Amino acid sequence: MTDKPDPDTAGTADTPDTSGSPEPLYTTAKEAGLIGCHACNRVQKRVFTVERQLCVRCGSPLHRRNPDSVARTWALLLSAAILYIPANLYPVLHTSSIVGSEDDTIMSGVAMFWNDGDYPLSAIIFIASILVPMLKLGTLAFLTWATQSGSKWRPRQRTTLYRIVEKIGRWSMLDIFVVTLTVALVRFGSLAVITPGPGALAFGCVVVLTMLASMQFDPRLMWDHIEPSGKKHD
Repeated sequence: MTDKPDPDTAGTADTPDTSGSPEPLYTTAKEAGLIGCHACNRVQKRVFTVERQLCVRCGSPLHRRNPDSVARTWALLLSAAILYIPANLYPVLHTSSIVGSEDDTIMSGVAMFWNDGDYPLSAIIFIASILVPMLKLGTLAFLTWATQSGSKWRPRQRTTLYRIVEKIGRWSMLDIFVVTLTVALVRFGSLAVITPGPGALAFGCVVVLTMLASMQFDPRLMWDHIEPSGKKHD
């Protein structure tokens, strides 16, 4: 006759005790001998015996980091900051009608919709055309400066901030879409003629340059200054 197992202690002998297990360690792709392709994102083994390694999938040259990432990002950001001034000073729309002509800048359009009671539309244009480009320029400049100076301050949060900026930056083109749609609609009428102004071109260049700057910036550079302690960064 065999003894029945105690239900309070059943399975404890076969279950490992993980209460005192060490914290899991984290490593980098460099320490693991891996490298990612910038064109097709394929991760593969890094071959140290060749001087110029090519991707096994698309044949593109492999780089551990984007070449001249910080310099290119600074150049694009400075160009966008310079064009941001005429984008807000010069008119984005030129209206000609039987009662006269009128030039509208981004801020005058925001004020016009606000005075007419279209508060949601005014807020959308202000956020997409004024606030988002300004915050994107400032955020990318901060991330680039922190990376260039070798800052170790909160790399995980800076990476998250970069991803947010990269996703919302494309909505800055909303004002250009409004200008294009307005011009196309008014073309069907004969009482007025609306043409885009030089401010629209400058603003479009600002949006494109900031998008290129976020693409040129390599967020992995922020982790190169972090000591490989093997622990997770919160």
